[in-house]
Amino acid sequence: MKELQTIEREATKVKTTERISGSEAVVRCLLEEGVDILYGYPGGAIMPVYDELYKYQDKIHHVLTRHEQGATHAAQGYARISGKVGVAIATSGPGATNLITGIADAQIDSTPMVCITGQVGSHLLGTDAFQETDIVGISTPVTKWNHQITKASEIPEVLAKAFYIARSGRPGPVLIDITKDAQFEEFDFKYEKCKGVRSYNPLPKIDLSSVKKAAELINNAKKPLVVWGQGIILGEAEEEFKQVIEKAGLPSAWTILGASGIPTSHSLNVGMVGMHGNYAPNVLTNECDVLIAIGMRFDDRVTGNLNTYAKQAKVIHFEIDPAEIDKNVKTDVAVLGDAKESLRVLLPLLNENSHQEWHQKFKDLYKIEHEKVINNDLNPTKEGLTMGEVLKEINKQSQGKAAIVSDVGQHQMIACRYADFNTTRSNITSGGLGTMGFALPAAIGAKMAAPTRDVVAVIGDGGYQMTIQELGTIFQTKVPVKIVVLNNDFLGMVRQWQQLFFDKRYASTEILNPNFVAIAEGYHIKAKKVTKREDLASAVKEMMDAKEAYFLEVSVEKEDNVFPMIPTGASVSDIRLS
Repeated sequence: MKELQTIEREATKVKTTERISGSEAVVRCLLEEGVDILYGYPGGAIMPVYDELYKYQDKIHHVLTRHEQGATHAAQGYARISGKVGVAIATSGPGATNLITGIADAQIDSTPMVCITGQVGSHLLGTDAFQETDIVGISTPVTKWNHQITKASEIPEVLAKAFYIARSGRPGPVLIDITKDAQFEEFDFKYEKCKGVRSYNPLPKIDLSSVKKAAELINNAKKPLVVWGQGIILGEAEEEFKQVIEKAGLPSAWTILGASGIPTSHSLNVGMVGMHGNYAPNVLTNECDVLIAIGMRFDDRVTGNLNTYAKQAKVIHFEIDPAEIDKNVKTDVAVLGDAKESLRVLLPLLNENSHQEWHQKFKDLYKIEHEKVINNDLNPTKEGLTMGEVLKEINKQSQGKAAIVSDVGQHQMIACRYADFNTTRSNITSGGLGTMGFALPAAIGAKMAAPTRDVVAVIGDGGYQMTIQELGTIFQTKVPVKIVVLNNDFLGMVRQWQQLFFDKRYASTEILNPNFVAIAEGYHIKAKKVTKREDLASAVKEMMDAKEAYFLEVSVEKEDNVFPMIPTGASVSDIRLS
């Protein structure tokens, strides 16, 4: 009997194989990785995979975007709000190259994504065949890893590795290119999830001595300041982070991608740092005695002039990626590791503190910013509508529970500054690459990943037209996203720079716009335009109450600027309020 049980146990360890095509293997691999939604656009070199997707459409929902770039941004939105790997798929040649902007965006913003492209037959590689491009060569600088498959038997191992690399450590995009003959070829299929890759160490081991040094600096600090980034969210370390700053009484500011790591209303949340960040955390960066950076990379839009950035402070950097340590800012203590685990180790080593006098400085500077900037943005007395008051109304109608997906430009800075973020993963925007056209498709992916949440895309009139065709995707899928276009008939951020630094020479920034409402209605999306303040509240309420997709255009002042502002190359303490 024991011998029979042993045989049965051994039998369960054997992975059964079956003979299938490479194209079916691709779909089966996706199912093994838990993929239920993917975004893409078919074409000749990827057609065998699409034929298999047709057979599996009861298990995987393929969303036909109107452009391959839209597929990548939708996959990004899906990943950013869910924490899962987003998947995009395209054909060879122009289909593959159209993915590049979204891939580059995902790379710099650490978004887990797997892109699958078809390729010409392996016997045609290098012959300049129809729709052949070297997408592996093209995408190498903007992917975490990429690989070309020419044999069907490679598919399971390579795709398993792709998902592992995309989601592990510091996340990022992976591209897998599959020749058409490999899609047709049959082989004996079996799938095993990847648990590690030789020479790839995604999770550095935490050095306890470094954590102790960090704790000692924090405990002895008189003027500590935390700047946190998206690493808190990617590492699912929100609760650990909250416990650390509350125990040590640490004023904490966020980078643009770190927003929503703790609620906007938290008493220790002192606002956003960076070019259009809040006055207090920017100015006091150059007064703090200990700067604690957690899950952020000291981007130039955060630091301003590196020669003057926090030179008086001891710098502690909690970071998962060794390449970011000392890359821009020299650190005194570096703690490598996952933010969740690092902060968990740090917490018991910290003394309880309040730093009341130091906190008062933040409050005093906030009063100045409120008087000179914030009140004018949110409670304007001038005739024209401001972008800030639109965000204020969205906050009111959504009770701060909406996920805000913003594009790139003035409206992005206003959205990040004034949106109420009460839930993590609520701020979805293009940070490092600054991709106009990001928001509309990203909102589609975000809403599909979180169907019970309100998802509001806040977009400028310029960026909106870069991917406006994705209204067709909304029409076809009936995904109930809310779209707000803040229309100032300008490429607003560039115009602001031209006003301030180029003597108001508005070179190619005034934009003649179409009838946005008519376009939305052409896609059978309910739409409205607001030009007067007295109509704003009811229009936003109607949009938020709608059960289906809704488009709202708000005409805002043409020459309204976003302040505070740190001019390029200036010190963070040289921030302008007007």
